[in-house]
Amino acid sequence: MAEETYAARHGSVQVNSDGGDGPPLLQLDNVSMIFGGLRAVDRLTLEVCTGKIHALIGPNGAGKTTVLNIISGFYKPTEGLVRFNGQTIQGFDSAKIAGMGMARTFQNVRLFKELTALENVQIGMHRIIKEGLAETVFRTPAFRRAELRSAEKAKELLAEIGLQDKATVKARNLSYGQQKLIEIARALAQDPKQILLDEPAAGLNETETTDLVHLVRIVRDRGITILLIEHNMNFVMSLADRITVLNFGRKIADGAPGEIVSNEEVIQAYLGRRPSLRST
Repeated sequence: MAEETYAARHGSVQVNSDGGDGPPLLQLDNVSMIFGGLRAVDRLTLEVCTGKIHALIGPNGAGKTTVLNIISGFYKPTEGLVRFNGQTIQGFDSAKIAGMGMARTFQNVRLFKELTALENVQIGMHRIIKEGLAETVFRTPAFRRAELRSAEKAKELLAEIGLQDKATVKARNLSYGQQKLIEIARALAQDPKQILLDEPAAGLNETETTDLVHLVRIVRDRGITILLIEHNMNFVMSLADRITVLNFGRKIADGAPGEIVSNEEVIQAYLGRRPSLRST
């Protein structure tokens, strides 16, 4: 992949300078999630603007993954409203939300290890290439045409992430970084309006992380809105248009990257020290 400006060395933070907000695609209004006596998310209000990269950061246990689980339909919030593309979705199951145009990756890669890279990407198309049971069982011409279309699209996505030569390789034989890219390609195969990325850079080396930065920018440039959770602050600061910070389930800051790294409450709760900055 083309080399990107990415400050992944010497502890510096490179701040994305892209600005300007579009209309909100995703909105959380006073959302809380309570497990027993634990308030994992505490009256969170959040807007993710169309076509932007929005990062959700915070210490371990801050409630970030719980928020993603609420948005994607794995949890129904105890209180509050969630709207996606103008429609209220809290209480919808994950399949219905995915069908509305929301795709997701997970912190722990969830590929089918015995299937090839190509087959794993094709699985992401099952909601948009619809053939009936009879067509599938009898492998009708309509089914074969749909299968050919899905294979061609999967090959295009593999080429986009630079793994076209791995199409026939089983997922278990790919490197961890390659598996992460395949999972993103599978999400893209759904033709989503928005992708939720749960710690996409976790476990990647510097070269793999740089490739991932490049891919996330490609996804954003295609008009797909991104909400990501990530602990790698260099990764976040070089990509995010806006950042929301959680601590103990409560929002403590929300703003542009430059505002976040200079926020004293964020520094104390999350960074632990003031980082060195290098603006682009």
